Amino acid sequence: MAADPTPNPHATAEEVQAAFADPKLANVLYHDWEAGTYDEKWSISYDERCIDYATGRFRAIAGEGGWPYETAMELGSGTGFFLLNLMQGGVIKKGSVTDLSPGMVEVALRNAKALGLDVDGRVADAERLPYDDNTFDLVVGHAVLHHIPDLPTAFREVNRVLKPGGRFVFAGEPTKIGDRYARKLGQATWWLTTNLTKLGPLRTWRRPQEELDESSRAAALEAVVDLHTFDPAELETTARSAGLTEVRAATEELTAALFGWPVRTFEAAVPREKLGFGWAMFAFRTWQRLSWLDDKVLRPLLPRSLFYNVMITGRKHP
Repeated sequence: MAADPTPNPHATAEEVQAAFADPKLANVLYHDWEAGTYDEKWSISYDERCIDYATGRFRAIAGEGGWPYETAMELGSGTGFFLLNLMQGGVIKKGSVTDLSPGMVEVALRNAKALGLDVDGRVADAERLPYDDNTFDLVVGHAVLHHIPDLPTAFREVNRVLKPGGRFVFAGEPTKIGDRYARKLGQATWWLTTNLTKLGPLRTWRRPQEELDESSRAAALEAVVDLHTFDPAELETTARSAGLTEVRAATEELTAALFGWPVRTFEAAVPREKLGFGWAMFAFRTWQRLSWLDDKVLRPLLPRSLFYNVMITGRKHP
């Protein structure tokens, strides 16, 4: 087996320029660039807060039948957020992380080791997975499908590596409508925060200009790596066309997304030390309450396409 490539967290200007015409190169450079700070940027943790979030998403779309799955692979694992928290939550026994970014695989394996979890990993293209047919009981992913250029091929690969009767679960994917309002809210919050913190009394809340410039460059590349937004019904059709069965999509987060995107953008625009534990708990508890409102009150009343996140599950034919 050939050795995996090494991370490249400091891309040259020429590589970045080339990435604007090559989505896969853009994904590698962007995620290698982000790997070391990704968990902090997105408030990712491996404690009760994120264990509850990950298992809650899994339970909401796929139920609790089949727990624990003996073997599972995370597609586009990033730093391991979804797989590792599902393992800690009792959903999975043994896991494999895969990502196109060597930097992300490196961090995911480091996180798994620190948590004492039974995990291996490979740098892998979702359209050509380096695993034999019928390998896994479960394939999972979180916020990955929108990065994959050829989704039909990726779903066929998911079908191929699943064991007969095996399940897949993807969560955290942007809907077409949700992505529009989330991006506009994020852009407005970034503009407002970075301009207000130029004013005298608020200058101590301003991040150094070089850090803001770095974030802006990352955001420009982020626009290249985010390839798709989804209509839930169309996503179901794509999965079924790959031969998968029992396919079902559901959506979540409306008011929670309207709150969450400005909050996350604000957190990225100000120095981390300005925001303490009290802020973190306020943001998390408010998001929890709004998620309850979305799930219990709004989701039965409104079209699923209005919500921000789409989740999808299904099985390989037995």
